[in-house]
Amino acid sequence: MPRYKKPHRTLQYTNDFKVKAVQLPLADIVTSKSFADAIDIHPFMLSRWRKEYRKGKFVVKKVKTADVKADV
Repeated sequence: MPRYKKPHRTLQYTNDFKVKAVQLPLADIVTSKSFADAIDIHPFMLSRWRKEYRKGKFVVKKVKTADVKADV
């Protein structure tokens, strides 16, 4: 059997990307399969992310913006 010279790299996506990918196709404008093809992931990965999102495994961190006071 031939040996692989270059190992396959697994892409890792950020939680922000996953949440955006889960929330966008909820608008019923586009199908899940066409959306998954557009962002270059497998439709099963999108469905797995949806399941994990419903279970609360990843959530986008809300960043508090500090009030900036202008010095006059």
